[in-house]
Amino acid sequence: MADCFTHFSCLIDVGTADNAARALVLFQELRATDQDAVDPEVSGFTLARQDAPEGSTLWIHDNEHGDVEAVIRFVMRLAEDLDLTGLWGFQYALTCTRPRLDAFGGGAHVIDLGARKSIGWTSSQEWLAAALNGDDVDA
Repeated sequence: MADCFTHFSCLIDVGTADNAARALVLFQELRATDQDAVDPEVSGFTLARQDAPEGSTLWIHDNEHGDVEAVIRFVMRLAEDLDLTGLWGFQYALTCTRPRLDAFGGGAHVIDLGARKSIGWTSSQEWLAAALNGDDVDA
């Protein structure tokens, strides 16, 4: 039997040490309320301070089975709660413990924090299928 995984590791700068502390508190509060939830808001990833206590950078990474959509929801929530602006994005990888068709790949997402919306994404599996189909794809 094969186990498939989604992996990611990325940073987000929330501007100030106070914002970083607020983000960590929000994450812990959501994690506590998610324990009994059918659709947990912050499952599939961990949030940690990347730099010294006076820093503003947070490390978001999977804890074995990453949830890309949960990361996007949480970052959108941070953008709203902390009034973040600018572009932010991250990549993810799809892996598997055994060779399986469609079990490997990855993608990336870009979010406009100020507009509070996803502005683009890509999937290597979808790109490959389109390219093999003869569709016009960017290299």
